[in-house]
Amino acid sequence: MVAVFNKELLSWYLITVKLRETVESGIANPNQSPDQNLQKQEQQQSESLQVVIQNGADGKFEEGPKSPESEWVLNIKDKLEQASQDDAANVWSKLCIYRIPHYLREGDDKAYVPQIVSLGPYHHGRRRLRQMDSHKWRSLHQMLKRTNQDIKLYLDSMKEVEEKARSCYEGPVAMSLSSNEFVEMMVLDGCFVLELFRGAAEGFKQLGYPRNDPIFAMRGSMHSIQRDMIMLENQLPLFVLDRLLGLQLGDPELKGLVSKLALRFFDPLMPTDEPLTKSDRNKLESSLGYATTFDPLSDQGALHCLDVFRRSLLRSGPKPVPRVWIKRWSNANRVADKRRQQLIHCVTELREAGVKFKKRKTDRFWDVKFEDGILSIPRLLVHDGTKSLFLNLIAFEQCHLDCSNDITSYVIFMDNLINSPADVGYLHYCGIIEHWLGNDAEVADLFNRLCQEVVFDINDSYLSRLSADVNRYYDHRWNAWRASLKHNYFSNPWAILSFLAAVVLLLLTFTQTFYGVYSYYRPPN
Repeated sequence: MVAVFNKELLSWYLITVKLRETVESGIANPNQSPDQNLQKQEQQQSESLQVVIQNGADGKFEEGPKSPESEWVLNIKDKLEQASQDDAANVWSKLCIYRIPHYLREGDDKAYVPQIVSLGPYHHGRRRLRQMDSHKWRSLHQMLKRTNQDIKLYLDSMKEVEEKARSCYEGPVAMSLSSNEFVEMMVLDGCFVLELFRGAAEGFKQLGYPRNDPIFAMRGSMHSIQRDMIMLENQLPLFVLDRLLGLQLGDPELKGLVSKLALRFFDPLMPTDEPLTKSDRNKLESSLGYATTFDPLSDQGALHCLDVFRRSLLRSGPKPVPRVWIKRWSNANRVADKRRQQLIHCVTELREAGVKFKKRKTDRFWDVKFEDGILSIPRLLVHDGTKSLFLNLIAFEQCHLDCSNDITSYVIFMDNLINSPADVGYLHYCGIIEHWLGNDAEVADLFNRLCQEVVFDINDSYLSRLSADVNRYYDHRWNAWRASLKHNYFSNPWAILSFLAAVVLLLLTFTQTFYGVYSYYRPPN
């Protein structure tokens, strides 16, 4: 009985404790009925989902918490509105300094990214390039000290063209900089570039720099600086440099002098150094239909230093004569066919078909000629900066729609010619290619990699007609037979003597046979 009594007492105690916890938690409210509690919960839930509610009796409305779906729709509408504003502003029409597309830069990032100095917003502030910033400030200080001018003059002038300068760049990188940061960058980088240009032309000592200056002296690092400054992503608008140089010289409207200084500064990067006599130059210019050499002052349409350098390479520019390979696809608006980029056969195959190679004496490396089975190609210099130079020129032609594809056409033509180190060796033997790389295999690999991801329209190439003429000559069998005969029996004096001896022996044998047969049928009396 005692055990049972204690068990019942324990049960009543537990029930009492449970009721007490229920009362304290407020689930059972003695002042409200269960229906009232349910109505209150539904009202709170509806208020939490309400987007717009009326505030008091004044009739004003306030935004309440929004649902995730409504925020998503509003976000999409904001993006569409931004796209509409971009189309209305036509921001792409002023773009001229591009980011290299990922499909082009894959595997060759070093050829497109500066290693020593950054210019413009794309690589601004990178840690490994900050070392050059102190030298930029030195150049700005030296320029202001030499001209006795105030920095505010340059800052105010750049403020006037800030919007125009920003529109030359693409992406959010240029827009992420504040107005003051962007103007400071343009002045600092621009004055640094102009000091290098003027130092190369006038002498750094004349500008006030000591002979042992680590940067402003023609030392080994200058070649690396030149290679960085010719990269597409590392450009400054030409009108910015024109304005800064005009302020230095007291003529804000000065045009063209920067182009002339840039060409002199980048001259070591030229892919040819073929000297021309005055008579040869006059003959070449008269054959091209003009009597004056390239003058950067006469053309004000250049966009930046890379564009100036490219124009100087092309001079008046080759005159493309498009060849319509397939008439039904001759529409100029079609997409370039990646499958048809073979302009011409390689050197080894052309030699077997009887095509001869000859160095053409001209400083225009793109000016290739073909006549009477002789392919005349100007001399090309290949050095450690050639790859980066051609890749950035090709990238500019791929990105800028108002630009021809002349450099791309030439590089693809040379890529077709060169398939093996033997092809490079023969072109080097002919004086067409001069290189300072390790061996001929490196040159062949360089040209075979330059245009791997480039989309090229064979019909728009200035070399399309020449390639068609060479291919017709290649397809003629008699030319191949004649070349084979010459190669096998007339390649050297000993082969010629052997061939003549064989011919004489054959004639003597034929004569002996003839007289033997003749004497058999016509015996002597």
